[in-house]
Amino acid sequence: MADNKLYEILGVSRNASESDIKRSYHKLAKEFHPDKNPAAGDKFKEISYAYEVLSDPKKRQVYDKYGLKGLQEGGQGGGYPADDLFRHFFGDIFGMGGGSRGRGPTRGEDTLHPLKVSLEDMYVGKTTKLQLSKNVICGPCKGIGGRPGSVVSCKDCHGQGIKVSYQQIAPHMTRQYQARCPTCHGQGETINEKDKCPKCKGKKVLNETKILEVHVEKGMKENQKIYFRGEGDQQPDTQPGDVIILLQQKPHDVFQRTADDLVMKHEINITEALCGFEFVVKHLDGRDLLIRHTPGEVIKPGNLKRIPGEGMPQYKNPFEKGDLYIQFDVVFPENNFATEEQLKQIESILPPRPAFVMPTGEDVEEVNLMEYTASERGRGREEAYASDDEEQMQAGPGVQCAHQ
Repeated sequence: MADNKLYEILGVSRNASESDIKRSYHKLAKEFHPDKNPAAGDKFKEISYAYEVLSDPKKRQVYDKYGLKGLQEGGQGGGYPADDLFRHFFGDIFGMGGGSRGRGPTRGEDTLHPLKVSLEDMYVGKTTKLQLSKNVICGPCKGIGGRPGSVVSCKDCHGQGIKVSYQQIAPHMTRQYQARCPTCHGQGETINEKDKCPKCKGKKVLNETKILEVHVEKGMKENQKIYFRGEGDQQPDTQPGDVIILLQQKPHDVFQRTADDLVMKHEINITEALCGFEFVVKHLDGRDLLIRHTPGEVIKPGNLKRIPGEGMPQYKNPFEKGDLYIQFDVVFPENNFATEEQLKQIESILPPRPAFVMPTGEDVEEVNLMEYTASERGRGREEAYASDDEEQMQAGPGVQCAHQ
């Protein structure tokens, strides 16, 4: 009976295309990656290995013919080498024993792309398309760079990609230098011009443009990362790195975010502070929030009020939300806003003033109360310093204290 275990792990049929396998892998990898789902470590290993096998035509052929056991043993008569990754990922999962881990292929560098998103995008969620330019293995030469057998070890660096040179700096003393081999450009191998692949010109890779669909989920935060596993630049004998999308939140005109809470400021006048108010706030999802305050419940400058459940949705739990906080700034009227008679009417309904008793005696002096400005205070200091300097100049440099 055919072994379909790896196909079942990825949720695809046995005759699935390469694009179907890749699409299913990316979907499952995002769902079960340990960064998002710490309890799914073994599941993620299964998914990773299933993709490792089924995305490689040669490994997939061996698996289709001989199953998991054929992969472990190298394929009966197929000459396929045993896969250390199989033992590492599946030793405990399928009960096939451990074994020493292979070193595995070199991993390429990750590629970081910042993506600016609005607070509305993080509130309601958004899918955006990102155009990515990346290197991929050349198809015609399969990453060799030329026809089979045309690649030879560089004679100048002996395949190391680095040339070592020495400089004498003193008798019996030399200094060693290492530099990239100019002949093979650090590749450690060369290809005759006539044998180079006409498509990639011997570079082994081609540049292509790819469109990534970036899903900004509800509740995501500033500097949160979205991973596209294995979508980095490709190089022969190298495991591609990841493309990492870094979310950067645009400033918002009304709201500021603090974790899952939202904070906004709102101005009211003295009448609203004393007698109540109504106003509407346009929320991030387009709803109009009607906010009322009861007359007689005084709002003081700087007061903070809370509206439960109207903050940001929680990431991965969008039905739970933080709170919305409103900080009030009370705007007082300008001078001479009312007549003397009106002021008396206002005073009649406000709390009485504290009792005042005029002091008596010769030491009582009435002063003027004026507006304060920082520039006037600075000018007063400058005038005082100038007065001191003038007195010192009048005294003259030759005046000394007389000794008795």
